[in-house]
Amino acid sequence: MTWNSTMSSGYSSLEEDSEEYFFTARTSFFKKPSGKLTESKDVEKEKEVRTELSREEIRQKIDQYNSLTKDHLKMTLGSAGVYTGFIKVQLDLRRPVTVRGGRGGVGGAVLQEAFYLPRGATNTLHISSNNTVREVIVALLNKFTVADNPAKYALYKCCRREEQVYVCKLAEGEQPLFLRLAAGPEVDTLSFVLREQQTGEVMWDAFSIPELRNFLRILEKEEQEQMEAVLRRYNSYRQRLQAAMREVRGPS
Repeated sequence: MTWNSTMSSGYSSLEEDSEEYFFTARTSFFKKPSGKLTESKDVEKEKEVRTELSREEIRQKIDQYNSLTKDHLKMTLGSAGVYTGFIKVQLDLRRPVTVRGGRGGVGGAVLQEAFYLPRGATNTLHISSNNTVREVIVALLNKFTVADNPAKYALYKCCRREEQVYVCKLAEGEQPLFLRLAAGPEVDTLSFVLREQQTGEVMWDAFSIPELRNFLRILEKEEQEQMEAVLRRYNSYRQRLQAAMREVRGPS
């Protein structure tokens, strides 16, 4: 796989020394998402898409796909019947990730630190029709030097139908490039999103001790910031009340 990373609608190459950006924690990862996205747990039961096509059918679909694409991210059919192309994956991670740093710990151990990756950032991947969902997830984590277990994450497809967006978790063995080819190049028809596994609660036993310590540091920092904000607010109220009382009493 080859990689390109975009923070907006642009397209940039790693060979151009593009700079990576990480955001430290500013809000708690316990907060509930505020989006209005409609999720359907029954999307897996939708009409099955054919997963096997003849070489001629693939060639025809690729020609049609390339004629419709508007961003020059075209697909190419190889002599062995394997085709390559691009998919865009949006990051929608609500909890911090553990990022590998340089060596500097005891005994030259690799340092790790928790970061919030920028939500909504889009990464463009160059993959083949043989690449699976599992391989895409691993490649995404490696791109950002994330040390977390890939099993903590899942790749979802978002399909828009009649003004509603349906979200479906992809199986690890599915092939994203085939789904992209079958749906066409329009992201409104099909898009890919990387999220945490939807388990209903945080699986703390899946985290390592360094990860849990990083979470505690984040929580302690946020707790201190919240306490300072509350003190500032009540000090402001107190000053206003005291000023109002002085006005009522008048000059002594």
